[in-house]
Amino acid sequence: MLVATTVLAGLGLISGLGLGWAARFFAVETDPRREALLDLLPGANCGGCGYAGCSDFAGAVVKDKAALDGCPVGGAATAQAVAGVMGQTVELKERRVALVHCQGGSDLAPRRFLYNGMASCASATQLGGGDKLCVQGCLGLGDCQEVCSFGAIEMLASGIARVIPERCTACGNCVAACPKGIIELVPESARIHVLCGNTDKGPQARKACQVACIGCKKCEKAAAGGIAVTDWLARVDYALAPVDETLIDQCPNGSIRIVELGPTRH
Repeated sequence: MLVATTVLAGLGLISGLGLGWAARFFAVETDPRREALLDLLPGANCGGCGYAGCSDFAGAVVKDKAALDGCPVGGAATAQAVAGVMGQTVELKERRVALVHCQGGSDLAPRRFLYNGMASCASATQLGGGDKLCVQGCLGLGDCQEVCSFGAIEMLASGIARVIPERCTACGNCVAACPKGIIELVPESARIHVLCGNTDKGPQARKACQVACIGCKKCEKAAAGGIAVTDWLARVDYALAPVDETLIDQCPNGSIRIVELGPTRH
């Protein structure tokens, strides 16, 4: 009995020493800056930075693998704080806001058939592009709303999505979730937007939606830069965002609108 106890005690001692050695040998040193960054980050874990969560982003920053301003949720204040921890400076960028390039609700864009499947834009798109005659238009089934962790997207009664600018963090999840590719992150200072994604030729686009862009190029000529028509669709070049509000009057179909994305102007 004494021998057995001694053997067991010896095995326990050896195991303990072995575990202690393994813990020291395989220990991973952590950079204290990583913990400091985690305290600064918003903790949303939305993936907008391109990493699985705030912890992975912080680890990438201390390894110089992620941009100091890579957290879209934290914005400029967080970027400056992160830069401070890293002993660097960062050039602040303008805040961006998600924008849905569609205004063709059920009252303006006819349906080809009655969709009665899963309430998902991605699923509906598998059926010939969805039930809308405008196959590039918002289907209004809320995939973008579902992935928004900040309550920044609402579904209008007309059946299309709308972004609530003051809640948007520019995480980009809604952009990735939209199977139509009609959500874009744009500068908050931009006010003039083409709210359409239809690339059909004029007559066909007009038939699909009453407010579809018909590619007439009137806005392009009037803007003299800032708006260009390609593939029968006018697109704003946000690097040269137009400010002339008379452009709205140039659009015969009402595809160009003013949308306030920044603080309300007085």
